Amino acid sequence: MTNIDQIEIRSLSSIEELEKVRKLESKIWGENDSIPTHQTLTAVKNGGLVLGAYYEGSMVGFQYSFPGFDGQSVYLCSHMLGIDQEYRNKGIGKLLKVAQREEALKYGYKLITWTYDPLESANGYLNIQKLGGICGKYLENCYGEMEDLLNSGIPSDRFFVEWHIGNENDNESSLQIDQIDLNDAIQQSFIKWSVNEEGLPAPIQSASFEDGEFIFVAIPKDFRSIRESNSQLANEWRYTTRNVFNELFQQGWKVRGFHKNSQEDIPVQFYVLTK
Repeated sequence: MTNIDQIEIRSLSSIEELEKVRKLESKIWGENDSIPTHQTLTAVKNGGLVLGAYYEGSMVGFQYSFPGFDGQSVYLCSHMLGIDQEYRNKGIGKLLKVAQREEALKYGYKLITWTYDPLESANGYLNIQKLGGICGKYLENCYGEMEDLLNSGIPSDRFFVEWHIGNENDNESSLQIDQIDLNDAIQQSFIKWSVNEEGLPAPIQSASFEDGEFIFVAIPKDFRSIRESNSQLANEWRYTTRNVFNELFQQGWKVRGFHKNSQEDIPVQFYVLTK
């Protein structure tokens, strides 16, 4: 059993270290799309950042970022975070993000941005609720058709997350999710669901919703299993949530929280949106 206290996070800059990052990336996503070492090396030498997570001397996770510029300000683009499958769900992702924040502040960055699949509930809980990221932008098929081990067979839609790191208080979500009642989330969710004969949740978009302080949007607890076993259902979730988030973002709502539901008989989690 991995002891999280024994995980060491290092900032990487040598060719040898970055080649190990490339190999771990290939193990996670497949060899064809791995980022060349010369690319990560160039980024590190020009304001970028690569972090490695080590357990008992072996690299078990990494994070790769490079500088971004929108015509007005410079920020850090957090492009990729990967954890070896054997070491997932142990808190290593959060350790890498906290270390990324610390290093980014040393470089003078005030904002970190990244994208992630909004249907991956573990990423939603980390990015939005634990770190305090905010999302008000939905990117349809962001990376085109991807054929890697984790993304094939479904459009590569992504949330665009902003993490404002200049203020210590911005490191935590402003929403008190523990005060939100699960029944309220279920009743007020913009997406309902039914359970099919395979025991998997199928999305049902509500025709209307009650305009209050919060809006909830349900997503599957385990979208990866759905994608691997029923691609048609996975795409139903993709297109249903795409329509819902695009509509809500256009109305000025933003994702600011994530309600993690631990009841086994309820197969969904909930994004929490406010205006």
